[in-house]
Amino acid sequence: MSIKKRYIACIIGLAISSQSYAAGYQVSEHSAAGLGRAYAGDAAFADTAAVLARNPAAMTLFKHAEVSTVASVVIPSVDIYDHSFDQGAKNIAPVSFVPAGYYIQPINDKVAVGLALFSNYGVTTKYPNDFNAGSLAGKTSLETFNFNPNIAYRLNPHFSIGGGVSLVYANAEFDRRLGALSLAVPNSQPSDNAINLKGTSWGWGWNIGALYELDQNNRFGLSYRSQVNLNFDGDFTDYLGPITGKPKNTVAANLALPLPAIAEFSGFHHLNAQWAISYSLQWTQYNKFKEIRATSSQCKPGFNGQAGTCLLKKENYKDTYRWAVGTTYTMNDEWTLRYGFALDQNAGQATLSIPDTDRYWYSAGATYHFNPDLSVDMGLSYIHSKKITFVEDNSTFTSRGKAYLAAAQLNYSF
Repeated sequence: MSIKKRYIACIIGLAISSQSYAAGYQVSEHSAAGLGRAYAGDAAFADTAAVLARNPAAMTLFKHAEVSTVASVVIPSVDIYDHSFDQGAKNIAPVSFVPAGYYIQPINDKVAVGLALFSNYGVTTKYPNDFNAGSLAGKTSLETFNFNPNIAYRLNPHFSIGGGVSLVYANAEFDRRLGALSLAVPNSQPSDNAINLKGTSWGWGWNIGALYELDQNNRFGLSYRSQVNLNFDGDFTDYLGPITGKPKNTVAANLALPLPAIAEFSGFHHLNAQWAISYSLQWTQYNKFKEIRATSSQCKPGFNGQAGTCLLKKENYKDTYRWAVGTTYTMNDEWTLRYGFALDQNAGQATLSIPDTDRYWYSAGATYHFNPDLSVDMGLSYIHSKKITFVEDNSTFTSRGKAYLAAAQLNYSF
């Protein structure tokens, strides 16, 4: 490809594919106890109030009110190598902090209510401002917060059901730079802005769950959390006037983005007084994520030929599964130990915004019980991501990644 044709291809790629498909990255950091077993059995375990993030029906297992607060930190190390420009970008995913909080209040021996405050989806990647592929990379950020009240009812000694509603707040920012396109633009630098989109959104969803207790030592959980449709209202700024023949301008724009539905089946089994095993299969409906489309009545027909469409990128996402197994060892009245392993499938074609790939979780954790009412959970995970080489807009990239997760959780019942 000649240099001139390469720049034209990059410009087209910028216009139709530069936005992040942020909903393609799922946040799992809901509890420290769950992290210690790689979240295996979380819809059935119910050892802390954080079970609300997975299965509201499990609230019927609580005999006293309980509150749990969680602080998680994600320390990723993701490096990208651009074969076309012989250039690398290190640590494109910054350190992230994920808070959560839960409260469960039994009303009587059949009814319980609860409140969960947590996040299911989010992503942040940030490349150097002078990265040559800046028109495809830049900064991609999505943060969501879920306000989720729930109620549960015990139908009989073996079977409970529960449900809730979710009010989700989200904010997003997508920023792209000229990168190598600057060579075709007089008096410009690779770090110069290309496009920027900032916006916020509110969305509603719902969740349901069921819990079946075979006996005191064996139970199964099944839960479903609905898709939440976000419609971001914000400002879209196009800095590409010198390239496209249009002036730089900022317009009010809308970006529709779904947070996919999630279903989970879990099992929990006490083998004896000390050992227990747990497992989970989680399904995420990513195939509902078909495109990135930013719209505005002020956007003229561009590279996609559609009036009113500022950006359009078709996506190739598929439903994914996550398998997890874990063990729990009760050492004594004070200490409980946990171990877990999980396989997390990638959601779709990797891009610079989200270089997604299969991930392998290796987890361990512990709980210290100060007394029957007060405990502290700690969890650690090492996540290994498969090396992947992918093509985006006729350029080839290789991604290598890993991450370290740590979480602490305080539980108090009263």
